[in-house]
Amino acid sequence: MPPTRPRERTPAGDRAEPEVVLAGRAFVRGRLQPVEIAIGDDGRILSVGRVRDGRARRDVGERVILPAATDLHVHFREPGGDSGAETIASGTVGAALGGVTLVGEMPNTSPPVTDVERYASKRALVEGRAAVDVLLYASPTEPRALPSLARVAGGFKLYLAPTTGIESPPPPSEVAPLLRRLAELSLPLAVHAEDPARFRAAGAPRDPAGWNVARPPEAESAAVDALFPAPDRLRLHIAHVTTAAVAEALRKRRSSFEATPHHLLLSDRSGGDARHKVNPPLRTERDRAALWEAFVRGEVPMVASDHAPHTADAKSLPFDKAPSGVPGAETMLPLLLARVRSGELGLDRLIAAACDRPARWLGQPTGRLAPGHRANLLIVDFRARSRVDGRKLASPSGWSPFEGWEVVRPQEVWKDGRPIVRDGEFVGRTDGRVVRPDYAGGSP
Repeated sequence: MPPTRPRERTPAGDRAEPEVVLAGRAFVRGRLQPVEIAIGDDGRILSVGRVRDGRARRDVGERVILPAATDLHVHFREPGGDSGAETIASGTVGAALGGVTLVGEMPNTSPPVTDVERYASKRALVEGRAAVDVLLYASPTEPRALPSLARVAGGFKLYLAPTTGIESPPPPSEVAPLLRRLAELSLPLAVHAEDPARFRAAGAPRDPAGWNVARPPEAESAAVDALFPAPDRLRLHIAHVTTAAVAEALRKRRSSFEATPHHLLLSDRSGGDARHKVNPPLRTERDRAALWEAFVRGEVPMVASDHAPHTADAKSLPFDKAPSGVPGAETMLPLLLARVRSGELGLDRLIAAACDRPARWLGQPTGRLAPGHRANLLIVDFRARSRVDGRKLASPSGWSPFEGWEVVRPQEVWKDGRPIVRDGEFVGRTDGRVVRPDYAGGSP
């Protein structure tokens, strides 16, 4: 079901004195045009249009002002993970550098977030250490803990197949009753949809192409089919869709779903080692191209990084022994902005998929240049290009499957009306908040 807008504050209009006026070009009313954005002292947008003088004025010339992105799907490896791969502190700085001011952090940590006590422990790791806002998902594997978890968590994440930190997904007979129970709790539910019964045991996979055979597209489509008919009240979201066929099936069902940059831009022939090992696997070039074309047409509603770093040493193990996952929070938006620059992707498509819809899905007043929304903004110069260098990313893992790819990085990132990134450097504070959905009584 499509997301609705989160609750907005009533703009103060002429009664409020702008704290700052940001002038530049922005994509409004279907085209790029000069705008002036008035921002109040509470960090909210007062107006978009011609503005009288504020206390301060910033004109960015021909550069483009965009809403900041929301990344629905990250794994920052705390608690219990290897700090050489990622931490909440380093992961949120990386997100900020990539133009993301809100992340959805997944619960498959060690221990997993399955009850209120573990949720509280993880929240304590975020507070005072996060560079951007964080929504914390919980795992719905302990039925007795669900009511209390629903009062504090930002959402739930259900794994239908083994993956990092998840060895025993629920048996198929328990899934439908669990979905009915979760529908009563009114929080978004993200699902890792693969059916282990469709996995193929044909020896140890030695490369991404073999991994695609071992965990084939049919495992994904079968798992998605088994979720329907989902309860009408369930706020269901399918993570990391890998084929255009599954995307089309979900569109017909009016279900929310996401694709990742690695499934949109990489195939099972893009690299031969475990740095291209992910769950679900990278697909064939034909599948990748079809998914990309669906994204370009606006048929993939959201993009998310599924940021899941591991150390370079872990990824240097033999392919069948190496863990799955790639870093991506810092490169997600810059990679796609480069596709906008090249003319392969419409800016309106990218704003909808990376900024507007994800924020609405999580019930947050960001992702749009609109009165009442938080002034979480990006300043982008599409003439300024660079290349991905894994050693220079914020993640201590120090590598990327997109090594050497062209990117367009935000030159500035603003959070609540204040810069937190300037010229590739994080200049903000670690005052990111833990947030929960606010749907204003609507269904996302």
